[in-house]
Amino acid sequence: MVSRTIPVEDFDLVIFGATGDLARRKIVPGLYRRFVAGQMPASAQIIGAARTRQDESAFRADMRGAIAEFVGRDEDEAQLDAFLATLRYVPIDARGTDGWPELSAHMRPGVVHAFYFSVAPSLFGDIAERLASHGIADADSRIVVEKPFGRDLVTARALNATLAQHFAENQIYRIDHYLGKETVQNLMAVRFANILFEPLWNAQYVDHVQITVAETVGVGGRGEYYDHSGAIRDMVQNHMMQLLCLIAMEPPYHFDPDAVRDEKLKVIRALEPLDADDIVRGQYQDGPDGPGYLQDVENPLSRTESFVALKAHIANWRWTGTPFYLRTGKRLRARTSEIVITFREPPHSIFDDGGTPKANQMVIKLQPNEGMNMTVMIKEPGPGGMRLVQVPLDMSFADALGSNGTDMPDAYERLIMDVIRGNQTLFMRGDELEAAWAWTDPIIAAWDAGTRLPEPYDPGSSGPEEALRLLHRDNRRWREIRA
Repeated sequence: MVSRTIPVEDFDLVIFGATGDLARRKIVPGLYRRFVAGQMPASAQIIGAARTRQDESAFRADMRGAIAEFVGRDEDEAQLDAFLATLRYVPIDARGTDGWPELSAHMRPGVVHAFYFSVAPSLFGDIAERLASHGIADADSRIVVEKPFGRDLVTARALNATLAQHFAENQIYRIDHYLGKETVQNLMAVRFANILFEPLWNAQYVDHVQITVAETVGVGGRGEYYDHSGAIRDMVQNHMMQLLCLIAMEPPYHFDPDAVRDEKLKVIRALEPLDADDIVRGQYQDGPDGPGYLQDVENPLSRTESFVALKAHIANWRWTGTPFYLRTGKRLRARTSEIVITFREPPHSIFDDGGTPKANQMVIKLQPNEGMNMTVMIKEPGPGGMRLVQVPLDMSFADALGSNGTDMPDAYERLIMDVIRGNQTLFMRGDELEAAWAWTDPIIAAWDAGTRLPEPYDPGSSGPEEALRLLHRDNRRWREIRA
């Protein structure tokens, strides 16, 4: 099967913070791949805006280097030159007056205008105000904002209010790259385009759900940011919450941005408050491969968690009685992100001598290798009676679609193209964001008010022992962390 590339209309995309790491690593290389694929028109403009004083040729040279480093294949020089010709650069003062008239002069009438805020949230209001006051943005413009979307409900509301002074909700695209992953979108297709799973997608048939996001690296150069954030703010409140919503949401009436986000919001509002016994925090210790968390963040008194595991319950008819276990952490055994739906065991086994049938599992792999598989019970080959064995039923999209995965669009590529199309389905809405903080804030407040330190755990492990006991006491086990 050959995938179709549907071009987007002509656009001007301004990247604020264009000399930063995200622009070099993801945004510009992703746009280059869309250009090569024929999705981005050659007439489009990508306008870098940052405080760095440099000319257009220097910016293009820097982006040439970024593409060579992060696209990771031999490039056609003619195509690369054609793409680089779409780049412009404007030195700009986000809190002053310099550069704004020059930026305005670059904007063309009659095309889509999008503005990517790849900057600290403290600059969002200044940039939004200047885009409005200089007449650069209009009622059809779109802005893309990166996390962190506040650090609690109060700051999230303030941030939403600041943006709302100059942009309507349908112009604001709060980007979460997890929602741009191919497998996450295929999850919605598998659920809602097939009759096979939806009748079983409820507490009557699903025993429990596990969502794991594990990393092998520590906090690295993000120590100062991470120590003021922690795993729950950095991962649970946004990325993992979105995954939980897609698993648990009701079928929307239509694949429409607000219809999908309405159902996600209902899930967040139905989350029961967490008991203290249903959450575990951890900090990685030093080991042969590097220093511990306290050394990485240069704060020997830090109580910030680098690992969190929790058991959540959703109080609605579909999911009452089915726990959702979430865990994420740094310096763990392997780098992996996956969702595991464990179905209930058959109520009765007819195979007296062949062993007890085990529960079916659907494993949705988000990284490093996107795909799905489902474990089913079959007869073990050979003579000797009816002996049962559990095997994976492979649902690899790469094999099914005739792709080796190298041409699979990166999440940022897909999401930026959705911004140009004006499709907000895979972006968070303001009330959804605030509801997520309203559930998370009491957890953080209880930690801050208590005296208990995060549980220590060894680098290269599955996390602290308390996290294992979180499932053991329910007679369940975490799926092994493996790549």
